[in-house]
Amino acid sequence: MSVWQRLKEDIDSVFARDPAARSRTEIVLTYPGIHAIWWHRFAHQLWRWRLSLLARMVANISRWLTGIEIHPAAKIGRRFFIDHGMGVVIGETAEIGDDCTLYHGVTLGGTQWSAGKRHPTLGNGVVVGAGAKVLGPITLGDGVRVGSNAVLLQDAPPGTTLVGIPARIVGQRPQISEQQARIAQRLGFDAYGVAQDMPDPVAEVIDRLLNHVQAGDDRLASLAARVRALQAQMAGNPSEAPPAEDPPLPSLAGCHLARAPTPATSTGADVVGCPPQTEPEPKPEPKPKPAPPADTNPPPGSV
Repeated sequence: MSVWQRLKEDIDSVFARDPAARSRTEIVLTYPGIHAIWWHRFAHQLWRWRLSLLARMVANISRWLTGIEIHPAAKIGRRFFIDHGMGVVIGETAEIGDDCTLYHGVTLGGTQWSAGKRHPTLGNGVVVGAGAKVLGPITLGDGVRVGSNAVLLQDAPPGTTLVGIPARIVGQRPQISEQQARIAQRLGFDAYGVAQDMPDPVAEVIDRLLNHVQAGDDRLASLAARVRALQAQMAGNPSEAPPAEDPPLPSLAGCHLARAPTPATSTGADVVGCPPQTEPEPKPEPKPKPAPPADTNPPPGSV
């Protein structure tokens, strides 16, 4: 691939992931993330030629101009995009795959002072949200998403989403075809490493507990109805009033602490809490059974 083709590919990757981009001229002149990548390629080539001092000087100039610090020894793949960029730090032994995205304030740093591999390795299609810290010689698989301000200290399997301090896995993406992945990247890019359907793990557990309690209440109500029916059957006296029904329990139907799918669209709806309770409709009074008709025929032998 020629230099001009690589530059065009970089610019096109910005169009694919930043809706604020309006023209190629605007990207070339005003996007510090693009400038930092181009400066790094020059510095990285100098580093490969063993001109380490000159490479560090070029990297330092890039830092002054863009606010992004990339060590000239770092290995970066194609279509790499740094959005906003201010405060991004990429260490010496970091390795970044193709189609990765970093937001402002991201650190790909080390946790030890010894020489050797001490910075993270990112697979293809990784998104690291604003302010996230990925530390140590760990590996992030393809398609990993790291939420904003997370601190990741351990390996992440492919397709997972991680949030929190320390970062924990909160979701696993289903396996999709390559064509579906391209469409999803174009139409549903996960800005800042956070998708709209990203669950809160604590709220998800409590939400499942609420569903469990509701299911238990339904079973108890069904059991109580059967007991009442059995009591009426064993009484054998139709005129005897049936046993009084138990008072209704407050329903948990519709109560959610996380985004709940609606039946119509099967998409997330912003439902937090419980819907307002309504008074139960009064049940109609049972109609009295008619008395048996009187026998008008006189008994035999009576005149």
